[in-house]
Amino acid sequence: MAEYFGTLTPRMKHFREELLDAKPQVCAERAVLTTESYRLHGDKPVILKRAYMLQNILEHMTIYIEDDSVLAGNQASSNRSAPIFPEYAMDWVVEELDEFEKRDGDVFYITEETKKTLRELAPFWEHNTTKEKGLAALPPSSRIYYDLGIIKAEGNITSGDAHIAVDYAAVMGKGLKDFERRAREAQGKLNLTDYRELKKYYFYEAIQIVIQAVRSFAGRYAELAEQKAQTAEPGRAAELREMARVLRKVPYERAESFYEAVQSMWLVHLVLQIESNGHSLSYGRMDQYMYPYYEADLKKGLVTEESACELLTNLWLKTFTINKIRSWSHTQFSAGSPLYQNVTVGGQTPDKRDAVNPMTYLILRSVAQTRLPQPNLTVRYHKGLDDRFMNEAIEVVKLGFGMPAFNNDEIIIPSFLARGVKEEDAYNYSAIGCVETAVPGKWGYRCTGMSFLNFPKSFLIALNDGTDPASGTKLMEGAGHFRDMTDFAQVEEAWDKIIKEFTKQSVIIENACDMVLEEDVPDVLCSALCQDCIGRGLTLKEGGAVYDFISGLQVGIANLADSMAAVKKLVFEEKRLTPGKLWDALLTDFAGEEGERIRQMLIQDAPKYGNDDDYVDRLVVDAYETYIEEIKKYPNTRFGRGPIGGIRYAGTSSISANVGQGRGTLATPDGRHAGEPLAEGCSPSHSMDQCGPTAVFKTVSKLNTKEITGGVLLNQKVTPQLMSKEENKVKLIALLRTFFNRLKGYHVQYNVVSRETLLDAQLHPEEHRDLIVRVAGYSAFFNVLSRQTQDDIIARTEQTL
Repeated sequence: MAEYFGTLTPRMKHFREELLDAKPQVCAERAVLTTESYRLHGDKPVILKRAYMLQNILEHMTIYIEDDSVLAGNQASSNRSAPIFPEYAMDWVVEELDEFEKRDGDVFYITEETKKTLRELAPFWEHNTTKEKGLAALPPSSRIYYDLGIIKAEGNITSGDAHIAVDYAAVMGKGLKDFERRAREAQGKLNLTDYRELKKYYFYEAIQIVIQAVRSFAGRYAELAEQKAQTAEPGRAAELREMARVLRKVPYERAESFYEAVQSMWLVHLVLQIESNGHSLSYGRMDQYMYPYYEADLKKGLVTEESACELLTNLWLKTFTINKIRSWSHTQFSAGSPLYQNVTVGGQTPDKRDAVNPMTYLILRSVAQTRLPQPNLTVRYHKGLDDRFMNEAIEVVKLGFGMPAFNNDEIIIPSFLARGVKEEDAYNYSAIGCVETAVPGKWGYRCTGMSFLNFPKSFLIALNDGTDPASGTKLMEGAGHFRDMTDFAQVEEAWDKIIKEFTKQSVIIENACDMVLEEDVPDVLCSALCQDCIGRGLTLKEGGAVYDFISGLQVGIANLADSMAAVKKLVFEEKRLTPGKLWDALLTDFAGEEGERIRQMLIQDAPKYGNDDDYVDRLVVDAYETYIEEIKKYPNTRFGRGPIGGIRYAGTSSISANVGQGRGTLATPDGRHAGEPLAEGCSPSHSMDQCGPTAVFKTVSKLNTKEITGGVLLNQKVTPQLMSKEENKVKLIALLRTFFNRLKGYHVQYNVVSRETLLDAQLHPEEHRDLIVRVAGYSAFFNVLSRQTQDDIIARTEQTL
């Protein structure tokens, strides 16, 4: 099957093997250099302090050029090593130093010397990180929601600019020199007697410092390439000299060839990762902005399809070298060390033509050959997408590493247009991170991923009169206790009251995080490369982008649906259970024979989300609508400061938060045991979807998808045996077209792996080093996942066609 797309060249295959053999280490270099800069420049405006920090890192960090690579640029002192970003958090780093190698999943290795270095740096950062300041900024009445795990925002409060794609087309087409020119000219026109313009002065100064630092960074690699060329064999020496020439040119000057364009884009992408402890920094619509360079070089005879494919596989391997370490509590929300670096292909042009071109096919081919969790590959579907391209996309799906995901133009573009996005921009959207979408180079940070709101836990609190049943903490006045309720309308009233308050609390938590991030960690380069931060003189966090819409993530959609259906049918309609009896069973986690009898009744005798049953589907649509309408009331912190939008909307792209939030949630009325994972994304609960994939698609399409612009994540699982038959591939394409064209589905992605393979991988991990699975809106190596996350993937329903 792999031969359909060809195979890696020998040196790229060797490079891939080296990366798979590399043990992920903890790297202290960035932490040391950041601390050094903060000490030296502590008296300067924060935007300048950040610029000098990045300059110091780029001028002094370890650099190297791999023997197999024709692209230069590394994030840390060795490939697959993860830097520490002390300005965001150091408490968990020090607390977990001795635990990194003992983790159940996402293991990182660390030397005693590195431990010593980090412990020595820690006192400087005490009470001086975004995490500590963010938590301190939470009002006590909101902090309790964070501490109880109802609303989690650790990934937000410990990360910089993320869920974004910068203007790579402008970087390559004009060079960083043009951004520097714009900043310098804008700086010269300021009236410094106006304090607002004085603040802009420092921003423009910071941009110029950072761009020169990137230029110097590229120059360091050029010098290294020239040095290595002196002792290399003739063929490699010529490559290294060409690499040096390119690096002395880009990304400061504009790219004029395909090779220059790829190197320019890669180095900028890399520096953005070094600047900010972000994730979901994505490449955008790469087939669109890269194709002109490829087409021109083909005509000139400078590249062939084969040499261009090798360069792309080299890029994907370099993309995979980037790594990130998270606290163990945050890791449970992002299992598999994902970076969510998304590449989007396909879709339509701004004049509504099919955008598929030869570069689109080449990207598919190169990603298929590389077969890695990064980059995250997304295909933009539209009704005019031809069967040839659909066939190629499904051939990639058949390889079984969870890619590509499919996003649907037929619902996403209208959703953007309804929110005030210009038509030409709406047609130019790309996937950002998992399944969420934004306009590359024009959208503010975090189009999703602000905070995670646990719907099933919220439902239990609603049934418990506003008190968390796990801790006994009274959070608010509810609408009564479940034991005393006499009809389902009271349950719905209790849910509505609770979720409105919890939605408000999630906004308070998000705003506190954003307030601290804006003041403490403005990201200079990322802001400069997004329109129109330079024109407005504002960073992304101040409202510099053209558009600024964000979403939190709502976790456990299917559990809420199934729980409501069970309560309505079995308690209030059929009266087979009293409210008191069910509540006691939940508190005891269905203990004893009677508890298990009740649990089986909840599982077997109540309608289940995912089977095209309006009884249960309408319940969750209505319950979710309460959140959707409530969140509209609360603008984000950039509202009124320049961008179009400045509002919030819903999103279900819950990554692996379903595992972490399930661990802290008591038993639920759908029959789920305490501590078990929640359903992920908007997918049905495991094994509850019994009527096939069409029924799942119909259920999901009933959600108010046009309002859930933050992403409607649907995972499906099929076996390799099923996909091996040509007629099933044809059926799958027809099924996808129906889902997207008629039902207006937002997204779907596939795991093509058998339960038997996954179980064997748990028993014999050494025999499955290359096994990649789709975790949520991203893929990861199965062996690096925690046992609970592995079990969660194994338990997913295997669909038939």
